[in-house]
Amino acid sequence: MEEWLRKTFRIAEWLPNYDSNKFSGDLTAGLTTGIMFIPQGMAYAVIAGVPPIYGLYAGVIPLLIYPLLGTSKNLSIGPVAIDMLIVAAGVSLLAEPNTDRYITLTILLTMMAGGMQLLMGSMRLGSVLNIFSRPVIAGFTLAAPIIIAFSQVNNLFGIELSQSQYVFVLIEELTQEFDQIHWQTFTWGIIAIFIMAIVRYVKPIFPISVVILSISILLSWMVGAGQLGIQLVGDIPTGLPALSLPAINFNNMRELLPTALTLALVQFMSVASLGQTFAKRHNYIIDANHELVAIGASNFFGSFFKSIPVSGSFSRSAASEQANVQTPLANIITSVVIIATLLFLTPIFYFLPMPILAAIIIVSALNLIDIGEFKFLYRTKPSEGLIAIFTAACTLLIGIQEGILLGVVASMIHMLYKYSRPNVAELGIIPGTRLFKNLKRNPEAKPIDGLLILRVDASFSFVNADFFRDYIIEKSRERNKSTRYVIIDGSTINTLDTTAIEQIKTMVGTLKNWDIELYITGLKGPIRDVVDKSGLREFVGENHFYRDPHEAVSYILELIDEEDKSSRLSNYKDVIG
Repeated sequence: MEEWLRKTFRIAEWLPNYDSNKFSGDLTAGLTTGIMFIPQGMAYAVIAGVPPIYGLYAGVIPLLIYPLLGTSKNLSIGPVAIDMLIVAAGVSLLAEPNTDRYITLTILLTMMAGGMQLLMGSMRLGSVLNIFSRPVIAGFTLAAPIIIAFSQVNNLFGIELSQSQYVFVLIEELTQEFDQIHWQTFTWGIIAIFIMAIVRYVKPIFPISVVILSISILLSWMVGAGQLGIQLVGDIPTGLPALSLPAINFNNMRELLPTALTLALVQFMSVASLGQTFAKRHNYIIDANHELVAIGASNFFGSFFKSIPVSGSFSRSAASEQANVQTPLANIITSVVIIATLLFLTPIFYFLPMPILAAIIIVSALNLIDIGEFKFLYRTKPSEGLIAIFTAACTLLIGIQEGILLGVVASMIHMLYKYSRPNVAELGIIPGTRLFKNLKRNPEAKPIDGLLILRVDASFSFVNADFFRDYIIEKSRERNKSTRYVIIDGSTINTLDTTAIEQIKTMVGTLKNWDIELYITGLKGPIRDVVDKSGLREFVGENHFYRDPHEAVSYILELIDEEDKSSRLSNYKDVIG
């Protein structure tokens, strides 16, 4: 029991060695991220379609739970813009945003996503469920900030627009309602955006969003912004969220299931990738499966206290790192800041103008766009760059969940196509050695007359069995007049399934009809086991399997008649020195 508790509650690993120096760093980091959390949490709640206070509720219980279980020293937990977009896309199909039913469904979704993450982490499925390739994430994170930014057009312009995730629908509605723009609202928002955009390049020591938030509340109170027609946040409840179980309804859970699964996986990718980034930078190791448990527990138990979904925040984690964070305890200090705000400061936010929140959201969202990532993908592998563009286009035009799903499908199809048509290299011998190398990549390599030596650069399975068979047969046909022997260097084959075994038998039969013998070399131990159990060794011939191409070539040359043997063997010996 004690061992289980120690492995589960990772706080036991660092708390015994905690000291005042570490607390000093955590205190600075926790206060910094706490101040950042207030405007971001409220703004991100607006993206999700719930009142701003629920963004602050997400800063209480989840931030107290994660330090007990998490393995990342740097991760700052809380609402994240992209997660909120997924919430809005899924829940808005079932209820109108900001209604009681919508809030109830959002809390239920938080519990469902957390439960899935807990289950997956407990089953150690972190690596298995890593289905989002880098191009898919890149495509989604290009489209998502654009959708997030356009979702705030109504608050920025002071007009009524539909709650839609489709950018072109919002553009069309904005065009139709252009004469209804409330220009004073727009002025407040655009000035805030302009200031934040400029200050971003100055890199101030204090979060600019906090400064904008504070100044706008003061100005709003002084000039009576509400009387000018500018929408304000209004009354925000004072006090901590009370314990209340999410309203469990199986019909609602069934309808929310696709959104919950998408959210659970996207959050895991965010937490795992951010955690790995900071762990490498500071030379420590995180447990991806335990991170899944930690974020799952934060969401699951947070939902009992009205929390919306939380995961790792890049901006707050980066700020925490700059503030010299030492342990996950910084999240607890951030939570204390949020608790103090909920208890004493919520009346202040009554005068917060909605266009200011919209400006904070828009700037934060657009800062997520990383064009350099697309340049890297296209420069490294153009096909992956196309997958990223495809994912982004589908997310913008078809929908968020649909875009992610289609991106995953495109990534998998690309992977299957790549594995179905892998590289097969024709080998030649390097003079003066017994090494056989790719003839195309090594000009010094020399082919051996009468022998076709091929290396299979992939696992041999049902995915590519037909391709390998047809490739080897076609290559042998091209050199049919001179080729008497085909040698497959199987040193790079990691798996061999029954479909591939059947195709090897077909290939052996075809080559025998052309008086060509097939030899196989370099098979690894597990592959040799499959060969033996399947009867392939007896079918091909015991003397057709060797440790390396050199051994196979030496044996083949001994089979050639005396005249050919002397010339070819002499030639081979001359080549290898």
